[in-house]
Amino acid sequence: MADSFEGFFAELPNKIDKGKLGAMNATFQFVATGDGGGEKYVKIAGGDVEIGDGKADNPTITLTAAAADWMALMNGQMNGQTAFITGKLKIQGDMTLAMKLESIFQLG
Repeated sequence: MADSFEGFFAELPNKIDKGKLGAMNATFQFVATGDGGGEKYVKIAGGDVEIGDGKADNPTITLTAAAADWMALMNGQMNGQTAFITGKLKIQGDMTLAMKLESIFQLG
């Protein structure tokens, strides 16, 4: 269980289920607003995963939420669909990728 937005991404390499990546070629941009926030990206291509700080060039999908809401999502205390429907999670780009996050990143 991650204790911060930064901490989640530090642990992420051990949580990614590479068996579920297949031929995925996508860049996920994560934006956490407010205290404890920041920006991170995850590039997936050819089964390889790159995690970086800041803004990615031309992300396939951008997900934005308050840092506290990100923590609830990442630790399985908040459902992603509920967060989106209630406006706590904003998504721009390929929505089908958002539905794959939970299984690829083994959230919760």
